[in-house]
Amino acid sequence: MSDAESDGDARTADALIEVVRAVGHEHVTAEHASTVELTTDDWLTPAGDCIVGVEADRAPRDFSAAFREACQNADATITARFAVGEPGADAVDTEDPAHVDEIVGRGDADLALLDDRSLVGRTSDYTDDERTIFVDGDGAAADLDRDLVAALAEGAPLTLRLEVDSGE
Repeated sequence: MSDAESDGDARTADALIEVVRAVGHEHVTAEHASTVELTTDDWLTPAGDCIVGVEADRAPRDFSAAFREACQNADATITARFAVGEPGADAVDTEDPAHVDEIVGRGDADLALLDDRSLVGRTSDYTDDERTIFVDGDGAAADLDRDLVAALAEGAPLTLRLEVDSGE
């Protein structure tokens, strides 16, 4: 991982990358069939069945302008890689995580990416808020690996790597 990527903002050939660190919570169930979410809040109720990480260190408002702009292209591919460590660990070894899963969606001209509290990936094309980070995802919280979800329910650390390829 490059120094820039570890700081949350990096460029590769035709891609932009943002990294968000969070932790799981005892109420993580990941049962929502159409969304997946991380929040900067330090709490989670059982009703938050799309939330897989709390205490996120960044939100869409913190992303670079170039990343946000690239996500506003309907031809952009946005890959969300969920790397999860062992419960009790301080951080995730992103080169060799205990659990890993991926959801791929696309960008949209209506993505604002300005929320300062949470980020949401969607299987639908709904964009009417500032939290949405991708639409038309090929999965949601309910589709994540169940061992990964179990580790998050035990409070394991999570690193979300968002990569947008502009498609150009």
